[in-house]
Amino acid sequence: MRTVLCDLLGIEYPILQGGMAWVATAELAASVSEAGGLGILGAGQAPAEWIDTEIRKIKAKTNKPFGVNVMLMSPHVDDVMDVIIEHKVKVITTGAGNPGKYIPRLKEIGTKVIPVVSAVALAQRLEKSGVDAVIAEGMESGGHVGEMTTMALVPQVVDAVKIPVIAAGGIADGRQFAAAIALGAAGVQIGTRFMCAEECIIHSKAKKMVLKAKDRDTVVTGRPTGHPVRVIKNKLTRQFEDMERKAASAEEFEKLGVGKLRMAMIEGDVDYGSVMAGQVAGMICKEQKSSEIIQEIMEEAKVVFSNMSAIAEMKA
Repeated sequence: MRTVLCDLLGIEYPILQGGMAWVATAELAASVSEAGGLGILGAGQAPAEWIDTEIRKIKAKTNKPFGVNVMLMSPHVDDVMDVIIEHKVKVITTGAGNPGKYIPRLKEIGTKVIPVVSAVALAQRLEKSGVDAVIAEGMESGGHVGEMTTMALVPQVVDAVKIPVIAAGGIADGRQFAAAIALGAAGVQIGTRFMCAEECIIHSKAKKMVLKAKDRDTVVTGRPTGHPVRVIKNKLTRQFEDMERKAASAEEFEKLGVGKLRMAMIEGDVDYGSVMAGQVAGMICKEQKSSEIIQEIMEEAKVVFSNMSAIAEMKA
């Protein structure tokens, strides 16, 4: 199944792997790209030297296109962009800011710029700045979230811009992939399911927590700060909830959250670490290779589209 996104990015399947900090390392990104999707290295707040090393690892594992997700509020963002340009990375996705100041340099080397958006107005503003596509991400996703759901956000963004729209948030299988395409998306970005890929090197305790999650096991914390985050419930989320009841300051929230993602994903403390995962965690029941995940999604989507065609023919 090819869409305009496949041609734009030079990939076989219109599936992007989310650029999750501390999760989307070279091992995962390379495996997704090699399987025909677009693997994305999660830069997070890592220094440029680490990004350089990880990019070199990806290039050693695959010659297919890959991307880097750049967190624009990172203190290292300028240096990270220099590394990306040096390596002529084919695609970058961005979050937490406007990539406009970097677009001219990135365009010079042919890099496709794809920011994450959570509202129509932001998508329109970024389209004017020259980005190549946008990722419309609903609040079902893990990590930092907006207020709109994927089902409501995607079609409104599709109607508002002329560039390709990638749906994200609450997508883990072929049915949800098909729904995103039906809403007008040119492809999807998937994060939480790839956390349980065999090639993902997060701590086994974090993977097990995702695999054991039920439909209501995620919660949004930090709303009073203006930067809400969806995570799996644990002792840390109860601390956040207690702080919300006590009307704690933004500084207190920030202090509690510092370093907690690494604590969970790398160190394996799933009680007091931040296990960022989306609502689809309750759908994931097994660990698989990245290639198996992609093939399963595409086969499921084929069945959905076939059934839709059959129903349309019956009605005709």
